[in-house]
Amino acid sequence: MSKQTRSQSRIPSGALERLGRIGWMAGELAVGGAVEKARRLAGRAGEAAGEAATSVFLTAANAERLTRRLSRMRGAAMKLGQLLSLEGDDFLPPEFSAALARLRADADAMPDAQLQRILAEEWSPRWRERLRAFDPEPLASASIGQVHAAVAADGRELALKIQYPGVARSIDSDVDNLATALRLSRILPRDVDITALVGEAKRQLRQEADYRAEATNLARYGALLAEETDLVVPRVHEDLTTSRILAMDRLRGMPIEDLRGAEHSQARRDQAGTLLYRLLLRELFEWRFVQSDPNPANYLWLPERGGRIGLVDLGSAWTVPPALSTGYARMIRAAQERDRDALRGLALEIGFFTEAERSDRAEGVVDLLALGCEAFAHDGVYDFGRSDLPARLRDAGLDLAFRRGFLRPPPAETMFLHRKLAGTFLLCARLGARVDVRRLAGPLLESAPAAAA
Repeated sequence: MSKQTRSQSRIPSGALERLGRIGWMAGELAVGGAVEKARRLAGRAGEAAGEAATSVFLTAANAERLTRRLSRMRGAAMKLGQLLSLEGDDFLPPEFSAALARLRADADAMPDAQLQRILAEEWSPRWRERLRAFDPEPLASASIGQVHAAVAADGRELALKIQYPGVARSIDSDVDNLATALRLSRILPRDVDITALVGEAKRQLRQEADYRAEATNLARYGALLAEETDLVVPRVHEDLTTSRILAMDRLRGMPIEDLRGAEHSQARRDQAGTLLYRLLLRELFEWRFVQSDPNPANYLWLPERGGRIGLVDLGSAWTVPPALSTGYARMIRAAQERDRDALRGLALEIGFFTEAERSDRAEGVVDLLALGCEAFAHDGVYDFGRSDLPARLRDAGLDLAFRRGFLRPPPAETMFLHRKLAGTFLLCARLGARVDVRRLAGPLLESAPAAAA
């Protein structure tokens, strides 16, 4: 199968240029909201039930504008949009979240001139002497960088992860400016305090932009996976790795989502889903070291290696605080036992609400947590492909936010944990996998302390 040529667009690398792009985007969103307001006032068709209660800025057209602009900016702005696509289900309409979800797919590639400039800056103007072959068409492109196939001068087959220009130095300004723009354009409700979430996003993004740190994560993760023969992480080539170029073994495989094809059996999809959940459980409750970005593009199915799964991105690896790991283990056990009092106590302890919270809002949070634990609490095999859990979670979150007025975001330290949980669920749903999650979780949850009485 021939490789598809990706669209290219220049990446704005200067602070003023990136601020200007965000300002232009905010203006587009404001104009879109004004047009929608005029349409509603004119009473045109489309006065669907509940439309008047929805912000004129939270429209499908504005979602398309936001997604298009962020996908061309890349960097921290695009990454924050990706995070909102997961966290936003609690307070954004489904069509808005669905448009933002496309940010988790491939971005535009950077032009050849920018690509070659980075290689020259990191390796030297004679960078081609280090390589026997280099494919200028990227294998993948995302928010922070893009990946190219190459062969080192000594014959090693490589995957080179090359960072976009200006990404590292624009993290703080990108995140702050985008958060401000989304508030001014009323995409984010004014009453939602995202200060802690923004701070956590900055911290994580700084880590993701340091490719030497990712090289360390790959080595650590590889050691943890030593006994997991069905999982593979690429080996790092230190002699070619810099803070903006990560040189790894090239894993030859196919996107894990391709297992949805008719040529693959249900048993193979179930095996992949079971492996993904076994990995998730070990990360959270045994190793307390999580690859917190379960984007489908970060997983490869490796038919040449007996159908093992390759993990090709450890930039967002995260060490889980012991108290949080224990708290989530206790929460899953409480959900399995249908113990709402224990769930409520744990939600309070972790910080989803305070003692002063209205009882109906607190109960709504408990409802959301119980739903989120559904696969772990289900007796027997859980059919991810037939589950409507994401829709039920979205509806419950919107009800909690708009009908009950609960606009408190989850604790910042749970943001990347939720990204891992939600992403693993959605990936298994796309595969149509069937997994006995409760049985897998049993041994690891047994060692967690019981919930307080």
